[in-house]
Amino acid sequence: MRIATWNINGIKARLGQLEQWLRQEEPDIVCLQEIKTVDEGFPRAEIEALGYNVETHGQKSWNGVAILSRLPFDEVTRGLPGDEEDEQSRLIEGVFSVEGGIVRVCNIYLPNGNPVDSPKFPYKLAWMDRLIAYAESRLSLEEPFVLLGDFNIIPAPIDAHDPEAWWGDALFRPESLERFRRLRNLGLTDALRAVTDEPTYTFWDFQAGAWRRNAGIRIDHLLLSPQAADRLEDVIVHKDVRGWEKPSDHVPVEGVFTL
Repeated sequence: MRIATWNINGIKARLGQLEQWLRQEEPDIVCLQEIKTVDEGFPRAEIEALGYNVETHGQKSWNGVAILSRLPFDEVTRGLPGDEEDEQSRLIEGVFSVEGGIVRVCNIYLPNGNPVDSPKFPYKLAWMDRLIAYAESRLSLEEPFVLLGDFNIIPAPIDAHDPEAWWGDALFRPESLERFRRLRNLGLTDALRAVTDEPTYTFWDFQAGAWRRNAGIRIDHLLLSPQAADRLEDVIVHKDVRGWEKPSDHVPVEGVFTL
């Protein structure tokens, strides 16, 4: 079973790239972030024509997440609990029946948090605190659970081409990293680091020739419950997609599981 995450950076601008990738790779479940559209504006018919069920949690112009699945949805959850005033669409979760049980897939678009001297950084930290509580409740179910998406977190120096240039950014500063460690320490496995210790990037800025110089960072992650980690076979970073016409600044990251 192949489960992927991809910050598409605008579904309407990159529908062609998504359709091409789905035809080429045929993943089972794809979690998209930054769809940048309300639910009604998502190109559902085009994706369904490729054999996928579609669930979205959209938002006009910004944010928005979606799950595309070849399997039918048993359950869908939208929004991160813990703050009734939070109107940003940043989490959608699906439950799917697989041989021998179920798999729970939670797709997130974690706040960027920049600039750090603005309300955006406290919002990021508070959102992470809520995510930790949410993940803890999900782990208590003792199910195969995949928490994936654009975390806007650089976990370690190896995950940045130039870590010194990023230090102090909301993606790579002590407050953010401490919360990411707390999340991991609940018992979640970083899927990519379970299969390789090589520098691997998932995001290249559009500015300053970052792609040409491979000046990337790793901020798109799959975190796995013990029941999911036991079934992990491989992680594939589809770096080639960054070289396509009109690319996103992120590339798909795919976990391969025996589920």
